Amino acid sequence: MIARRQSLAASAGIACALAVAGAWLPCALARADDAASSGSPGTWQSHKYSFQFMGFTSTYSCDGLADKLRTLLLAAGARGDAKSQAGACASGFGRPDKFARADLTFSTLAPAQGGAAPDAKPVNGVWRTVAFTSFSPRTLRVGDCELVEQFSSQVLPMFTTRNVVSNTTCVPHQESGSTIDLKFEVFAPVAAAKH
Repeated sequence: MIARRQSLAASAGIACALAVAGAWLPCALARADDAASSGSPGTWQSHKYSFQFMGFTSTYSCDGLADKLRTLLLAAGARGDAKSQAGACASGFGRPDKFARADLTFSTLAPAQGGAAPDAKPVNGVWRTVAFTSFSPRTLRVGDCELVEQFSSQVLPMFTTRNVVSNTTCVPHQESGSTIDLKFEVFAPVAAAKH
């Protein structure tokens, strides 16, 4: 009976070896996904950033920019208490401003390190896939292309990400030909993971 179990285990090992060779790759990935789905401890990291939008195609009011940025922060995996407030702008509330600004205060989850602060309460986190496209998040439009580019280069590095793939293409002074296509995996709380 023991010999039979060892033989079955060896057969399974050969199957997984074949999987790595490429024939049954999903089998090998499924094992990694099972391990990842249980989560691992993480700690919140606080960030403050003054974001100034510089674009050619769209113009935002400072409060409009702040609203869009909060949407992007939450979609990217920031904690729910993220704040995005209109910065110091020359134009009044709701009026487009060529130099729109927003002040961001947010927290992102990072895998716990051995030297983490002893009072930091660990949070169970997993890797979650995020995609920014037109209408995802729902309020994102092609005209927000340059904003997504700037968010990707200036703010996204403050998140713990992997496998970042950006095929976003912004054509200055026109929406035609522009495409929002940003995908990445972010380390986020288990409760926020989508299955």
